[in-house]
Amino acid sequence: MTREYLSFLKNFVVDKKYRAAHLEFRRLSKLARYTKTSTNLLEKPIEIVDTSSFFGMYREIFENEVYKFKSTSETPLIIDGGSNIGLTVIYLKFLYPKAKIIAFEPDENVFQVLKRNLHSFDINDVELHQAALWSENTVLTFMAEGADSGRVVNTEEAKNVKVNAVRLKEFLNQKVDFLKLDIEGAELEVLEDCAEELKNVENLFVEYHSFADLPQKIDRLFNILLASGFRVNAHPCNTGKSPLCERNTYLGMDFQMNIFAYRKG
Repeated sequence: MTREYLSFLKNFVVDKKYRAAHLEFRRLSKLARYTKTSTNLLEKPIEIVDTSSFFGMYREIFENEVYKFKSTSETPLIIDGGSNIGLTVIYLKFLYPKAKIIAFEPDENVFQVLKRNLHSFDINDVELHQAALWSENTVLTFMAEGADSGRVVNTEEAKNVKVNAVRLKEFLNQKVDFLKLDIEGAELEVLEDCAEELKNVENLFVEYHSFADLPQKIDRLFNILLASGFRVNAHPCNTGKSPLCERNTYLGMDFQMNIFAYRKG
């Protein structure tokens, strides 16, 4: 078999996978929001609760690799706040197969999908909690949006549900190699409570959520991280082309930002 023919076969396989992925993206894009389906884009079946949120998570996690971090340990400790359907856990297990991961997801329906997706990838060593992260162990009112934007709320509307909440601070009494917080507006409440324990965290990702009807407190969040000895980097997301003219909101949010915090050196 010639080298040229081997090269042809390799390119054919790559092109075939690309075409299959392209067709699958087209299929998914035609589905209405909140339509439950499954896909083999990662070569094993993954359940999806909403194609729009899946596209966003897939792009961030697997294409942009926003959760990629370096660790000197083969068994880093990772805390995943807001695990959703499990894409973050799957990616981090690709990155560090022996990682110890503690995952939190409060939405009952999404949590069941999370468990099934991890089972599909033969990931059975993750500590799963059907709970929200908060500043105390309690029960909270939760808006189950149905995809990736469910959040703790202060109202008692009929469509809202009650969820268990656990105090993140109690999990930070040990070295944590990577802490991810995508908890839809609860990030400042949680970080203010566990600020003294952040010294144990090596790498941190937090998605900041700004709500149009509430004061912006991003300065307090940055102050917590800087006071804990982190260097920070930030990328705005879901921002309109002309924010000075356009006041776009989504589920009450007018701004989101990905914040990366890491130790010097």
